[in-house]
Amino acid sequence: MSLLTRAFLANATVLAIITLLLLFSPIEISYPVTETQSVILVTGFLVSLAVNVLLLRSVVRPLRRLTDTMRSVMPLEPGRRLVISGADGEVESLTAAFNEMLERLETERRESGRIASAAQEEERRRIARELHDEVGQVLTGVMLQLDDPEAREAVRRSLEDVRRIARELRPETLDDLGLLSALRALSTATAAQEGLRVERRLDIGELELDPEVELAVYRVAQESLTNVMRHSGASEVLLSLQQLDGALRLTVRDNGKGVSDGSGEPGSGIQGMSERALHVGGRLTIGSRPGEGTEVRLDVPLPKGSA
Repeated sequence: MSLLTRAFLANATVLAIITLLLLFSPIEISYPVTETQSVILVTGFLVSLAVNVLLLRSVVRPLRRLTDTMRSVMPLEPGRRLVISGADGEVESLTAAFNEMLERLETERRESGRIASAAQEEERRRIARELHDEVGQVLTGVMLQLDDPEAREAVRRSLEDVRRIARELRPETLDDLGLLSALRALSTATAAQEGLRVERRLDIGELELDPEVELAVYRVAQESLTNVMRHSGASEVLLSLQQLDGALRLTVRDNGKGVSDGSGEPGSGIQGMSERALHVGGRLTIGSRPGEGTEVRLDVPLPKGSA
């Protein structure tokens, strides 16, 4: 039954009840209208309005559910679709159209995000190469020409900073040796920070991953560990990579001060991690409580048949 038909029947029911009351009720309306007749007319009018509201509420309830569900859909939480059972044909068509629109938007956003991410990584690679090859060589030449030990030490430290920045921009280990080696190098560099212990659990064996997935996992781990060092005040952090139920799960958990749920809008780092998860069809979740540390988890579905 269509929405229009249900609304029409609801109003027709109210009008039919009023007509039957007028036809078979012993009440007579005289002129001028008496006080008793006025009370009866007003009461009948109010009762008819109440019945009409009750009937129409059941008609528009599916539309309200559809609206509430639309508002709850989050761009960074793909895969959620509207399901409204027992709805009218028009509501079902509107629901199907909205779900199709979500599918198109998620596909287009994922593809455009992957293109933007690839361009960004290529630019990172170019800058890292120039820093390493050109700026690094210039600083090395300057250092060799200096006689003052203090000046040479200052240039040497600057050279190390340039190389570190180049590695952070585009880690050569990820390109040359793969994700596991890159994560080991990243955790080793993080553990070099004074007072921070890093525990590694990298249990995916010889699993072959798409380069985009490897890059997304590495960048999320890198940003998470950077946040631990800068903001958490933690003394221990766990870096874990596992294959669970057909998905790849990255976990970065620290024992720092944590953050409250009402800490406001997510920062650019968290936004960037969520976007990277979206590009590879994954899901990023962050759990934190004051005084209980923070856990960042990235789940990326693996293709069927992955060993």
